[in-house]
Amino acid sequence: MVRIGVLALQGAFREHLTVLGSLGVETRKVTRAEHLTDLDAVVLPGGESTAMVRIADGTDLFPQLRRRIDEGLPVFGTCAGLILLADHLSDDSLGGYGRLGGLDITVARNAYGRQRESFTAPLTVSGLDESFDGTFIRAPQILDIGSDVEVLASHNGQPVLVRQGHVWGGSFHPELGGDARLHAQFLHHLGAAVQRLSHDSSASADAQRRIRIRR
Repeated sequence: MVRIGVLALQGAFREHLTVLGSLGVETRKVTRAEHLTDLDAVVLPGGESTAMVRIADGTDLFPQLRRRIDEGLPVFGTCAGLILLADHLSDDSLGGYGRLGGLDITVARNAYGRQRESFTAPLTVSGLDESFDGTFIRAPQILDIGSDVEVLASHNGQPVLVRQGHVWGGSFHPELGGDARLHAQFLHHLGAAVQRLSHDSSASADAQRRIRIRR
């Protein structure tokens, strides 16, 4: 059984847990370093990145997760999770709190606008036959990428989904809208056997509803 951990300090972790559970994998909330034991991958959800780094500050969670990522643990960061994984930020808006790193990218926080400027856009994602609706909520923007970073999807010429080896990052919320294909693609990248889902299949009522997340 594949076991996926979801960082559950704050944000949309419940929606990721629901989508992953619908794909037939075992899930675990990750709030402490000991929760990283025996995981096959970790998902970092959207939410408030400043809240996440402050909650984790002074604990061993991020240092241990950084070590596991360096050792090859697959990780997928979405929205705020992308900020945690970015090697570089365009400013010091997180106040110097420790992050994770692992993606050779530069990110600007909240670059897609305020809460009222949230939007959904169809994205052409490498590996998916049909477009994927990406939900952008006070989303970070990828300003620059390193030579080893692969762009999997773009919006208006800007990368919004990238991969560097076993580290994935997206500016948007793939857990919203009931389309589990991107999570399934991440799991297939791990070699996991997941059930085939049609484009219009719904993970659950909770995963379908478009929640408003403060970032």
